[in-house]
Amino acid sequence: MTFQDLQLNTPLLNALADLGLSTPTPIQQESMPVILSGRDMVGIAQTGTGKTLAYLLPLLKTLKYSEQKNPRILILVPTRELVVQVVEELEKLTPYINTRILGIYGGTNINTQKQLVAQGLDILVATPGRLYDLAINRDLQLKSIQKLVIDEVDVMLDLGFRFQLNNILELLPANRQNIMFSATMTLDVENLIQEYFRAPETISVAASGTPLENIDQQLFEVPNFYTKMNLLGHLLKDKEAYYKVLIFAGNKRIADRIFSNLDPVFPEECTIIHSNKTQNYRLRSIRQFGEGFCRILVATDVMARGLDIEQVSHVINFDTPAYPENYMHRIGRTGRAKKEGQAILFTTPSEREDLEKIESLMNFKIQVTPLPSEVTISTELIPEEQPKPVEINNPTNFSDEDKPGPAFHEKSEKNKKVNLGGSYKREIKKKYKKPKTRGDKNYNRKKKK
Repeated sequence: MTFQDLQLNTPLLNALADLGLSTPTPIQQESMPVILSGRDMVGIAQTGTGKTLAYLLPLLKTLKYSEQKNPRILILVPTRELVVQVVEELEKLTPYINTRILGIYGGTNINTQKQLVAQGLDILVATPGRLYDLAINRDLQLKSIQKLVIDEVDVMLDLGFRFQLNNILELLPANRQNIMFSATMTLDVENLIQEYFRAPETISVAASGTPLENIDQQLFEVPNFYTKMNLLGHLLKDKEAYYKVLIFAGNKRIADRIFSNLDPVFPEECTIIHSNKTQNYRLRSIRQFGEGFCRILVATDVMARGLDIEQVSHVINFDTPAYPENYMHRIGRTGRAKKEGQAILFTTPSEREDLEKIESLMNFKIQVTPLPSEVTISTELIPEEQPKPVEINNPTNFSDEDKPGPAFHEKSEKNKKVNLGGSYKREIKKKYKKPKTRGDKNYNRKKKK
């Protein structure tokens, strides 16, 4: 099957030809008819199978020219980098179409974005936080939205966007088409679908959590952080095989520590990306890695979602992620577009339980590779790995007599007195039988007579 068989219009076919694309992927073949029909849809497919084009092509085919200012298509994604990526994909597909496209995200000047929104647009790509800020201040009208796409919704929920996402869905017109794509399906996502989607059709080209067959997976069992660093340095010395390596760390602190250890050994070959870096720095790091100026990119899990970087030779999981879905998204950065990929996982004894969850999700046991003899096993521990000291003479559990008393105590006799309104009010009440007020003047005058 070719894209022409999907009955795309000539401008889109010309754009695909310019990009050198002629054959749709399975998820693209199956999802396009459903989206074109106007029904709600949930798409499940492994990372790297072309989910972005699967919803962009049918949306662009049905989008007619209009001069109205409010957007008609809304695409929600979890990260700023993914906003930039989707906007770039849209621009590649629309050189022959008169379409107004805008991407908005946090970390940049909101007043500039307000001005761009006021100029009018057809397709809006946004992160939930900044979109909610603009919508709640009425700088952006969502009343004309006809089609909603939610990409990587489970990450949005993990990042704390649940409040904004629920409120955005409430602000949108009820009569709209809902489209969702993801590589994994969690319970929170299922609850969201049940609440806001109308009898969606599920398109699944693979079971949730199934890895791509063209990704070769390896497992190294290591005792601690510095042994991992020794193994990592040993592997990265082979520049011919490891020509474009994406290293994932569990958090920003570990990512910074990996980068500070690698950068002196491989100068001008490493870059890093996580949420504490400025937006310009993050975009520059992705561009340098994508274009080959740097062959090593250290990243956190948030950056794993949706990023399409071509020809990544290896994905190295420096630690074993606690959530198995994150492992699926990590290794999905390699082996894209049906190319061969390599995924390597470092696991310590404390991460064994997380490894079992990953293997259970994939229904696949990762082959253990013995440590090379050249790798030194370190005994040095980082602060997170060091045993926490226990103070024997200062136990955390108080005995009964050591427990602090209740916050309540009896009032003193002085404080038990009731406020009767002062001596003046008491004298007036005794004389006139009731409090003297402004409205009682006539009554009080009669009583005197």
